[in-house]
Amino acid sequence: MATWRNWSGTVVADVDVAMPSTVGELQEIVAHNSRTGRRVKPIGAGHSFTPIGATDGVQLRFDRMQGIVRADRESGLVTVLGGTRLHELNDALWQLDLGLTNLGDIDVQTVAGAISTGTHGTGARLGGLATQVHGMQLVCADGSLLDVDTESRPAAVIGLGALGVIATVTLQCVPRFALAAAEGPADLDDVLADLDANIDGNDHFEFYWFPHTRRVLTKRNNRVLPQTELRPVGRLRQWVDDDFLSNTVFEAVNRVTTRRPTLIPRANAVAARALTARDYIDRSYQVFASPRRVVFREMEYAVPRENVAHVLAEVDSWLRRSDERIGFPVEVRFAAADDLWLSTAYGRESGYIAVHQYHRRDHSRYFRAVEEIAISVEGRPHWGKLHERDADSLRSVYPRFDDFVAFRDRLDPNRVFGNAYLEQILGS
Repeated sequence: MATWRNWSGTVVADVDVAMPSTVGELQEIVAHNSRTGRRVKPIGAGHSFTPIGATDGVQLRFDRMQGIVRADRESGLVTVLGGTRLHELNDALWQLDLGLTNLGDIDVQTVAGAISTGTHGTGARLGGLATQVHGMQLVCADGSLLDVDTESRPAAVIGLGALGVIATVTLQCVPRFALAAAEGPADLDDVLADLDANIDGNDHFEFYWFPHTRRVLTKRNNRVLPQTELRPVGRLRQWVDDDFLSNTVFEAVNRVTTRRPTLIPRANAVAARALTARDYIDRSYQVFASPRRVVFREMEYAVPRENVAHVLAEVDSWLRRSDERIGFPVEVRFAAADDLWLSTAYGRESGYIAVHQYHRRDHSRYFRAVEEIAISVEGRPHWGKLHERDADSLRSVYPRFDDFVAFRDRLDPNRVFGNAYLEQILGS
């Protein structure tokens, strides 16, 4: 037995732990516990805010199942064990002259966990990490190994841990590339007025809005020619911006404003005005990811791209009417439509609006209000981030919802991989 806690501290549980070293051992563990009537649940880095990885049975940990199994530089197909951490994979791929087309801004997750929950980055012509999956090996409830091929891929890739345990993942990689990053402060109204140009005119565009102000931080990342010399952020500037200011100082500010929330609007205004522009060129994965050490709670909704400005206006209006004070920026990103059944971008170009609250403050009222606004435009919640949706409400925004449930019924009729969260979002 061990006490397990997810990164944000929203889920704590006492669990039995199994740590397979090979795919064969993983199959044996799943088959044995299935026969004895015990549930099994894989856990990655524990970075989901929801209890998607919680279990009352055996928790599978993949510390011993990490790394690249095989790589073909010519085709770009790379097979990795499901427990491989993204930041380790990125380094290894670079040494092979390969890279992933798009990534999120956190790289501590396992490949299997990030794929299963629909982790994404930003880019109008690009999908999330799951869209880069060419195939998978899935350990089913009876311990058998299922090869997820092109035909079953749309149903199985974003599987929420409900279908089986991802043993290996084959990713479609591309030749490694560098990104030119341009970051700087801007006015929210100016950004929204030129939103389509900002989104379509850059490989990757996102912005952070500081509540109680009209100020944002924009990020534009664009590919450069292969022969372009790297010009990364200097060590001192990187430490000041990404370590000291974004983590150490931000933690201190949140501790102070937790005791005195009335200071938050002023603190946000100071932070927004203190932002300075920076431009640099670095390896793609170094540009995509940022260190996050300040603990927070998060909810993120995918909404139709054309509704992003409306949703932000409604959130701003609610904040003006309420007495809530929010010290965390609102993150806004974009993605192309895809064909994955449980993808938040299924069948539509999407804008992602992520709201956060410091872990020492209550998030519930703020998150409920934002969720109601997102629901009004047929928003879809990120599977690994906080929300209060259930199967009945989710069915209406996912055209292939019942098809996925039927697929799950075939693969796991006895709910070996089930838990309370899956019962909530998929039904009993």
